[in-house]
Amino acid sequence: MTSTSSTPGTADRSAAFTAAVSERKLKADGASGDRVARILGIVLIVVGVLVTVLAWQNSRSLDDARDIQSNEILAVVGLAVTVVGTGLYVVGALARVLRLWLLRQLVESQDRADQLTEALRGR
Repeated sequence: MTSTSSTPGTADRSAAFTAAVSERKLKADGASGDRVARILGIVLIVVGVLVTVLAWQNSRSLDDARDIQSNEILAVVGLAVTVVGTGLYVVGALARVLRLWLLRQLVESQDRADQLTEALRGR
């Protein structure tokens, strides 16, 4: 049993979509804010995880409960930074996907309108 990553018509549809976007001079990936949000999200995820791990590692060598609690608070802050970073990354990625979906809908609706116009001219 063989598995292929795409169906035979997918490459043709992708090429046709790319040609339609370039023909209409539409911006396919023009929002730099989404890219910044994704990059910032990844950075915050990494920083948050590192802060959490370092706070946990530091708290293992302490005996005083007050020092341990201070490191627990730092670990919770690290987890909060990780959650915020995850949210930023998801928002940026979702915005990109929705932008491409909307662009595809626009191209398809323009094609349908052109077909309808040609059909009405033929009458």
